[in-house]
Amino acid sequence: MISLLQRVESARVDVDGETVGAIGAGLLALVAVEPGDGDAQCRRMLERLLGYRVFSDAEGKMNLGLAETGGGLLLVSQFTLAADTRKGMRPSFTTAAAPDEARRWFDHLVALARDAHPPGVETGRFGAHMKVHLINDGPVTFRLEVR
Repeated sequence: MISLLQRVESARVDVDGETVGAIGAGLLALVAVEPGDGDAQCRRMLERLLGYRVFSDAEGKMNLGLAETGGGLLLVSQFTLAADTRKGMRPSFTTAAAPDEARRWFDHLVALARDAHPPGVETGRFGAHMKVHLINDGPVTFRLEVR
């Protein structure tokens, strides 16, 4: 499982001109499910999303995680993160999970996140053409992988 994590002042996802998910300050995570991912990968990714220290403490150091700040979490499925781009000029998506498998484990991650993060978890719409709007705070962006 791969996540591209971005610290944001705000973020939202629109589908067909309608906002389907939005947060204020917090984290936007673009998430790709890979073949073989399951419950263990979802739980570890959530642990990292909630605990990864990307927010400043009182001394200005990145020392606080989302669980400590109480910010929002916006999870957006994005299979293209799992693309194999090592050769050629066109990405290969054989390294991404099949849509049914990806939806199952993405939805599981969302359910776990909603149980674990009471301040709020929003999502995009799986499989839809989405417009993701964000104000990246920093900018701060990290790629997290869980095997």
